[in-house]
Amino acid sequence: MPQIDIINKENKSTGTANLPEEIFGAEVKKGLLHAVVRNHLANKRQGTAATKTRGLVSGGGKKPYKQKGTGRARAGSNRSPIWRGGGTVFGPQPRDYSYKLPKKVKWAAFNAAFSSRFSNGAVIVIDELSISVPKTKLLTELLNGLGLKENVLIILPEKNREVELAARNLPRVNVARVSELNVYTILAHEKLLIAKEAVERMKEVYLG
Repeated sequence: MPQIDIINKENKSTGTANLPEEIFGAEVKKGLLHAVVRNHLANKRQGTAATKTRGLVSGGGKKPYKQKGTGRARAGSNRSPIWRGGGTVFGPQPRDYSYKLPKKVKWAAFNAAFSSRFSNGAVIVIDELSISVPKTKLLTELLNGLGLKENVLIILPEKNREVELAARNLPRVNVARVSELNVYTILAHEKLLIAKEAVERMKEVYLG
C-alpha cells in the first residue's frame, strides 16, 4: 500500500498516511489517459459553429443576367458558392461532439491519473487545510510556506467557503472537492495538495 508523509502548515512532517492502492497504485496507461481527456474536451464543446449555405444566404432571388448571349457562363443566382458573397460548401454546421466511454475505462483512467501524479512526487498531503477568513493573502502565505506557487490543485473533502473564495484570485490555483474531480482536472495541475480528511473521503466515495 502506498505511503506518504503528512505535513503541517509549517511544512514539517507530522506522520504518515496509507493511500488506497486502487487509486494511487494503479498501472499508468498513457493511451487510456489520452482517450479520457479527449472525451472530456469533446463533451465540453458547444458545437454551435455554423456557416451559411447558398440556401441560407440572403439575396440571389433574381437571375444575375440572361441565360444566353453574354459570353459568360450561365448563372441562376449570385449567391452560388463560386460567387463572391455566396454560400459556403461543406462548412461546419451545429452538431453534438459528445460521446460516451465505458464506466470501467473512466475509472481506470481516473485511478491512473492519481497514480501518475503520485509516482512523480506531485502529491502532497496536509494535516489541516483551512484559513480563518477568506483572504487570498492568507492562502498565498500557506502555499508559499509549502513551496507551492502556481499550477496547484487543492483537494478538499467537502465545501470550504474560506479556501474556495481565497483561491479565486490566484492564477493557476484551483480548488475541487472529492466529488468534483475528473481526469482532466487532475492532469492539468503539476501539484496536488490534498487535505488529510480528503484521503478518507476518497475511500468512501471511490471505493465505498
